[in-house]
Amino acid sequence: MLNTEQPSPAHPGLDEYSTEDLVAALIDDQHGALDAVRAAAASISVAVTAAVPRMRAGGRLIYVGAGTSGRLGLLDSVELRPTFSWPRERAVALLAGGQDAIYQAVEGAEDSPERGAADIGATDVGANDVVVLIAASGSTPYVRGALSAARERGALTIGIVNNPNAPIATESDVGITLDTGSEAISGSTRLKAGTAQKIALNAFSTALMVRLHRVFGNLMVDVTATNTKLLERTIRLTMHATGCDEATARDTLAACQHRVKVAIVAILRNTNVDEAVRRLEAAHGSVRAALAD
Repeated sequence: MLNTEQPSPAHPGLDEYSTEDLVAALIDDQHGALDAVRAAAASISVAVTAAVPRMRAGGRLIYVGAGTSGRLGLLDSVELRPTFSWPRERAVALLAGGQDAIYQAVEGAEDSPERGAADIGATDVGANDVVVLIAASGSTPYVRGALSAARERGALTIGIVNNPNAPIATESDVGITLDTGSEAISGSTRLKAGTAQKIALNAFSTALMVRLHRVFGNLMVDVTATNTKLLERTIRLTMHATGCDEATARDTLAACQHRVKVAIVAILRNTNVDEAVRRLEAAHGSVRAALAD
């Protein structure tokens, strides 16, 4: 039996707990998620390093999963646009069962390796793409089919699993094993296995974006201002990074469509927006390099 399917020896009488003890047990069990991700930090670093050149060559991030794992991949793909201005077409999520599986379980969808392979083909996966394959069990047929097809097409494959020696990790170019063990409710991998996957995905995609110069210091300087909250954030970020007053930040951002990186370079280099854009393009988007003499 897989570790993630084993009944937890810690809570055999979970249904008899008081509500307070029940909630405490479910929360405390989540500590295992962070421990598992910490143990996999070296593998996550390898995945980031391997992915950077393909992203610089114009590749896409393609997330593949079923059920909770698939929805977590979808979430990571969606969040890259507002946070880092990552193009929508370069973050793709493939779920067993398609769009219907976002909102409800699609029975049997994860059992077809052929469907996984077909979805990779329909997405026209290529050698510059990075395919992130997520499965708590590490052996989901849909995901294994996608893995095989992605490797045949020359894509970089990264397998994220929650059981040691699982085929999706061992057969991927980079395997990330988040060994979270048994769940407080046996087999319910939406609990700490899912939490570990979310942490690992956050770490992977965020570190990747930092390496791609979409962060300056620890500032979200590639944010896409799609609402009032984010518009105000661009002003605060510009003021913080440059030390300018609010009026200067607002005026400069208005002149460059609220592109924080452009505003920072224009203000700190005391130049116009066009020159700031030129500097950033020459520096491959790096604010630090664009500010250098």
